[in-house]
Amino acid sequence: MIRVLLWDLDNTLLDFPAAERAALQKTFADFSLGPCPDDQVARFSALNISWWHRLERGEVTKAHLLTGRFAAFFQAEGIPCTDYTAFNAAYQDHLGDTIVFLDHSDRLIRDLKGRVKQYAVTNGTRRAQERKLAKSGLGELLDGVFISEDVGAEKPSLDFFQPVLAAIGPYDKEEILLIGDSLTSDMEGGRRAGIPCCWYNPTGQPIPAGMPIRYDIRHLGQVAEIVTGQA
Repeated sequence: MIRVLLWDLDNTLLDFPAAERAALQKTFADFSLGPCPDDQVARFSALNISWWHRLERGEVTKAHLLTGRFAAFFQAEGIPCTDYTAFNAAYQDHLGDTIVFLDHSDRLIRDLKGRVKQYAVTNGTRRAQERKLAKSGLGELLDGVFISEDVGAEKPSLDFFQPVLAAIGPYDKEEILLIGDSLTSDMEGGRRAGIPCCWYNPTGQPIPAGMPIRYDIRHLGQVAEIVTGQA
């Protein structure tokens, strides 16, 4: 019997690429850097993902990631901006300005409220995530939020998941379901913590060998079916 849902936020409940594109373009405008066309956004996105993977592997700190990605990006693109800290701060604020729900996730969270406990578990920055949660209304709908900066560790580390499990109450791990899009942070983190995992996999990518994913879904509405039918 599933009694608790642990939701990833970006690219699971919320459309991160939409927020990323808008935030980058708005911050370019703030700093008078000219336009930031979609091909440039795509190059930043790829670089940004590589930095987050480095964080998950413990190769960089969050502080280094937040400024280092922009230093690398600006240098590669020949962009005349060196105030990486200020640019990142403005970018974090703008990330919370664009809210696009994936698969009507707001309705899903609302429909499941009271039937199961629901928490967000995210590696995003406190500054950006708190704005997203407030503007989206998810902060009021969820039973709690665990942001890596507050927990003191990043997914997929057990140092992230152990405090989360301790805080949500005395549930058997089989009563908990972790839902996320990332194999390297969500599914790997669930594997390390011994939590059943649901991979939000809308494009139908193959499940990697050896990855113990219990549910492989194309649409978030299938989570309601899992909870209702205990499939």
